[in-house]
Amino acid sequence: MELRRCITPFIIQCFVSAGVTLNMSGMGLVMGFSTVLLPQLQKPDSIIQIDESSGSWIASIPGIAIIVGNFMVATLMNKFGRKIANLISVTITIIGWLCIIFSNTTSMMIAARFFQGIAMGIITTLGPILIGEYTSPRNRGAFLMSISISISTGVFLIHILGIYLDWRTTSIACIGIALVDILIVILSPESPSWLANQGKYEECRKVFRYLRGDNEEEELEKMIEANVISKQENKIKTSANDTIAARIDIIVHYWKKLVKDRAFYVPVFIMLHVYTMAQWSGVNVFTSYLIDLIEHVSGSVDHMDMIIISIDVQRIVTSTIGIILIKKIRRRLLVFVSVGLNFVMYLIIAGYTYAKQNDWLPYHHPYIGLVLIHLHMFSIGIGALPISFVLSGEIYPLEYKGISGGISTIFMSLNIFTNVKTIPMLFNAMGFSETYLMYSVIIGYCLVIVCLLLPETKDRTLLEIEESFRRKKVNRP
Repeated sequence: MELRRCITPFIIQCFVSAGVTLNMSGMGLVMGFSTVLLPQLQKPDSIIQIDESSGSWIASIPGIAIIVGNFMVATLMNKFGRKIANLISVTITIIGWLCIIFSNTTSMMIAARFFQGIAMGIITTLGPILIGEYTSPRNRGAFLMSISISISTGVFLIHILGIYLDWRTTSIACIGIALVDILIVILSPESPSWLANQGKYEECRKVFRYLRGDNEEEELEKMIEANVISKQENKIKTSANDTIAARIDIIVHYWKKLVKDRAFYVPVFIMLHVYTMAQWSGVNVFTSYLIDLIEHVSGSVDHMDMIIISIDVQRIVTSTIGIILIKKIRRRLLVFVSVGLNFVMYLIIAGYTYAKQNDWLPYHHPYIGLVLIHLHMFSIGIGALPISFVLSGEIYPLEYKGISGGISTIFMSLNIFTNVKTIPMLFNAMGFSETYLMYSVIIGYCLVIVCLLLPETKDRTLLEIEESFRRKKVNRP
């Protein structure tokens, strides 16, 4: 009895969110794996021999495979439920790591990484939505920010394992993490929002109170009421028009309604720019080409392994600070400050490396470059990357979550693929400082658009946020 009293709704929300965040950590494991994999494959005695082109494909192919996962996720999460979709994502992740273990050619390695990208595509869309539906509005931002910590921890862990173990042993360890995640997901309930959408209202009430307690009844009843009204409208339309032509007309009507609804196209447009900010903030350089970054900014340094570990640890600490900030600071202000800092660090690093390259600096020391790298990592960790997961779990309306998340995440995957694939090419063709200057322009443009369109979402229910896009007045309790 005492144990049951100790298990509060907050503890339950932590547990069920862990099933999502542990899966999301796989994104850090997958993207960070190329940092340790490529140097091992480039050794003369490696079973798989690669060149710069095949290496860039191995690093970037998960980015394009995310699109395949995106095409799958809407059907999985809407037809079979959020929980089943989460389990499928983890299962595909395990298949990808098994394929890596048994790879002995470049083609097999690329195919294995493609499987991993499919799993990333599913959970990248599903994860923020599921956490947003599991958690209370007052804690939702912190739980969504924990996605960033899980990804950062995944990057840190894969770099640690890759420094001391070969790539096959590292892959086995990653499978162990995925098996733990499967156990947590199996023990977690289905999303109450999905249950309401399926007309399982009593089960929805039971799960909602299990997750949230008895203090958020207003949100529960509003959610059920909205689904009841929507189902009644759809039932009337279907029963009155039961021919094939009528059904086609209903689908056409739905798409016309979709493209005219501000609650659909404005959040999608915002997230296109938010995901662009996140993926071009420098996170992919830190995750997949960290050694190249250190060499360009600081030059040749001793104890490269310890420097990599220090940057990964700082990434985790910074993401943790981000959780505190997201609880205290408005979303719009955090976006402006963190991404603004990211923009400034791009300019400073571009100017510093250009001056160093042309011998304009009166004094240069590798530690100066390392300080700049850590400051850049700080700007990414507190806002540019984690805020994308927070907003994707908040601003999509319930009716359009699947399609909105799918469209936005497809665009995110194209950004990941393009960015990771072109990093070595741009460094060689344009130069490091010129590449960073180009990145600053992209970040600056996206920041302006997001600040103009993004409403404040802190401490607001999902229904309030949805209605704000439709410009409806909401009487908040």
